[in-house]
Parts: sequence; structure tokens; C-alpha cells
Amino acid sequence: MTATRHAVPTMRAQRFRKATRQWAIEEIPVPEPGPGEVLVKVAYCGICHSDLSLIDGVFGGADVPDVVTQGHEAAGTIASIGPGVTGWAVGDRVIPAAGRPCGVCEYCRRADFGNCSNIRLMAFAYDGAWAEYTVAQAVGLTRVPDSVPLDQAAILADAVSTPFGAVVRTGKVAIGEAVGVWGVGGVGTHIVQLARLVGANPIVAFDLDEEIRGRALAVGADFAFDSRDPDVKAKVAEVTKGHLLDVAFDAVGLKATFEQGLDLLTAGGRIVGVGLSAQKVSLGTTAAFGLSRKQALGHLGYKNEDIGTLVDLVAAGRLDLSRSISGVVGLDDLADGIRRLHEHEGNPIRILVQP
Repeated sequence: MTATRHAVPTMRAQRFRKATRQWAIEEIPVPEPGPGEVLVKVAYCGICHSDLSLIDGVFGGADVPDVVTQGHEAAGTIASIGPGVTGWAVGDRVIPAAGRPCGVCEYCRRADFGNCSNIRLMAFAYDGAWAEYTVAQAVGLTRVPDSVPLDQAAILADAVSTPFGAVVRTGKVAIGEAVGVWGVGGVGTHIVQLARLVGANPIVAFDLDEEIRGRALAVGADFAFDSRDPDVKAKVAEVTKGHLLDVAFDAVGLKATFEQGLDLLTAGGRIVGVGLSAQKVSLGTTAAFGLSRKQALGHLGYKNEDIGTLVDLVAAGRLDLSRSISGVVGLDDLADGIRRLHEHEGNPIRILVQP
């Protein structure tokens, strides 16, 4: 009598190969959740510029495995639960955290996982969610109420939470402070919305594209200027009653945008670098910088609890992300979604994958 072999369940997933920087949609085994993990059936996953940076070869360090599934802004429902998981059930609507603490650094050793110095990034160090299923640590999940659409929930895990961290934690924007935002795309749009939510006044958006400047006004900016305008500093002075900006957020990350933001700060103002590039910036002479009392701050990421705060804000109607979903593609059309973001076709805020 021969034993019956049971077929391993499979799923469709995007698979990126580091050596060739090529990717394809493949049929692979559905992963099994291990101790402390859950299997999430992916409803939506965003396409982010950092995903493009891996494909383009801008990013790709030793932590990236030879083959990896991309996509780190996900939401879905729990499909199965691994050993030792409590407090969660199959069918729960969740957002997986987009990173896992290393467990060995000085912060992790004292259970301060939010400040892990060697955090492993989803879709870079381990498989992400451009797939039908993804495995997530139960301790990093955020519950999503029925009132919050899963497409909006997905983008909370970076496109909105990173701006939240920039505005609330790094920039520490206070009520009534004048705020400038350079680049009103996937990150800058949400910086504008969150700055308005915490009471910034006025909010000034800067972008080269007239259509994007109009969109910035629609989501909460008070003024929107072309950063190439030779009179832009005078215009900022006019709308701030001569004060200039208390906080400047550079969501582009170029030398020109960072240094213009620094120049438009009032004495003691803060510039927060959110956008990333390989370009070098200058703070001017140490004498001028010291006398100005300005601060230059770098920002990256968020804390997991920030996602829960954002879920509550969306559920309460305080934060409207309906404009942020610029399109949805299936796995078969993933290449077109990547192209649209890469070429800025239609100036998308977020294009989502629906596996």
C-alpha cells in the first residue's frame, strides 16, 4: 500500500532576484506561520518609491536575500495562526508591521523594540506582501475596525505613518506654527493633512507641478507655490506676516529642496529631511548656522503604535484618506503599476496591488 502525497497549497507572489534585479510573478508554496506568527491573506499592498529603489539598484545591501517578495504597506485578514499566538482569531482584519526588531541589540535586550537599532525591513530583509499571503509577527499587528476600508488601512503602514512620525515625533509641530512642505506626493500629501490635523497655521506647499499644487490645496494646504519662483521667499514672508516658516519638511530629498527649506526657516526653525537621495546638502558656514539657531533633523519610519493612532483617526472621520488611493492593479498588472509610479503618470499618491 502506498502512502498518499498531499499537495502543498500554493499561492501567486512577486519574486525579486537581487543578482539580476529582475522579478516575476511565480507560483510558490503558501508559507506556514511559525511560533508567534500569523498568516495574513493580503487584501491590498501599496507600491512605494522604496520598492522601486530595490528594483532600480539604488538600495540592495547585504540584508536583502537572493530572492525576496516585495511590498510592505499591507492590510488583510488572518488566515491561520501559529503556535503560541493569543488574542487574535482567523478572520480578524489587520495591518502587519513593516519591520521586525532584531531581538539582539541593546534596545531589544531591554524590550524597547520600537527603538531597535537593527530593525529588519519587510520586503527587503524578509518576504513582503505583493502576494496572496504573507507571514507576520503577531506582536506587530494592528487591528482594523470594519469602518476602515482595507485599501486605506494598507497605506497606513508607511505612506501615512512615516509622515505622522515626521510631523508629531521629529518635527514636533505645535498649534499655530507655520509649516512648509516640499514635494506633495505620496509622503508630502499626508504631511500636509497631518500638519493641518495638529493645528499648523499656515501650511505652505511647494511643488513644481501646477496640478499637484492644486491637490495640495484640496487636502489642506493654505498656500501652494512653485519652488522655482524667484519671488518665493517674499511670498512666504507675506503669507506668514514676515515670520517665515517654523518647520520645513523636505519630502523630496534633493539638495535644492533641502537648502531652500533651510533658507525659508525663521530663526530657531527646524528642517526635517524625509525624502532620501544620494545628493549632498550644505548648512552654510558654522557661524551663520549657529547664529540662526536653526535645526536640521533627519526622519525615517514610525513606531508601531502610530498605526493604531492613525486607524482610530480614520475610523473617527478625523483623517480622510479617500483621495490617497490613485489606482488598484492585480498581480498580473503589477508592472504597469510600477511604471505609473516610476513615470509619475497621473501624479499618483498611492497605487495599490490587490493580489
